[in-house]
Amino acid sequence: MVYLKSSEEISKIRSAGKILQEIFERIGKALKPGITTMQLNSIAEEIISARNAKASFLNYGEPPFPASICASINEEVVHGIPSEKRILKDGDIISIDAGAYLDGFHADAARTYAVGDVGKDILKLIEVTRECFFKGFEEIREGNRISDVSAAVEKHAVSHGYGVVRQLTGHGIGRNLHEDPDVPNFLLHERGPRIREGLVIAVEPMINMGSEKVYMLDDGWTIVTADYKPSAHYENTVAVTANGPQLMTEDM
Repeated sequence: MVYLKSSEEISKIRSAGKILQEIFERIGKALKPGITTMQLNSIAEEIISARNAKASFLNYGEPPFPASICASINEEVVHGIPSEKRILKDGDIISIDAGAYLDGFHADAARTYAVGDVGKDILKLIEVTRECFFKGFEEIREGNRISDVSAAVEKHAVSHGYGVVRQLTGHGIGRNLHEDPDVPNFLLHERGPRIREGLVIAVEPMINMGSEKVYMLDDGWTIVTADYKPSAHYENTVAVTANGPQLMTEDM
């Protein structure tokens, strides 16, 4: 069941989203060869604690996720687990996915970063993945359906020859981290619910350099590309308001 949010509830989600903006700004400045993914996790935890919030991901799911952010390197699509043993090197890319829970509501967002000197083909993947989000965002308006968002994301990715991950989707968000409706990055036969004022969704293209196929590692969380080619991830929480769609987690 899709739960539409009031303007007051959307304001609370926006406040949670501002915490994520701060996390991405700090992590973006800290990223360099030699830093560990656990150090990045510590940056996020420091900010979340300072804002009297909670990390949406910590202890989420089964098995319980053991960190406050997901840090996914190169062929890791999503849900990479931070570790002192994961040291970033020149030429890596890393997606940081973070969630914050504040005053009863969650916000969720992700960014993919280049570390040091990264090839032009991989930089293009990162940029096109971001563009995929905004192609979908253009379709978030009253009267459209979720499928209009999905189709726009898929069309843009495929036009560049990339694979669109199909086992994972975006989602509704609010009092719970994952709510109805699902927001696929590809077109299904079902058109999905209509977009209405009060809808809040996390739209998150996960785009692969090669095949769309992925699999899960033995840790029960990390998803990697089946062909080990790089993957990029870009996500924002979006609220549909009386003034149109608004980003709750926009770039700073």
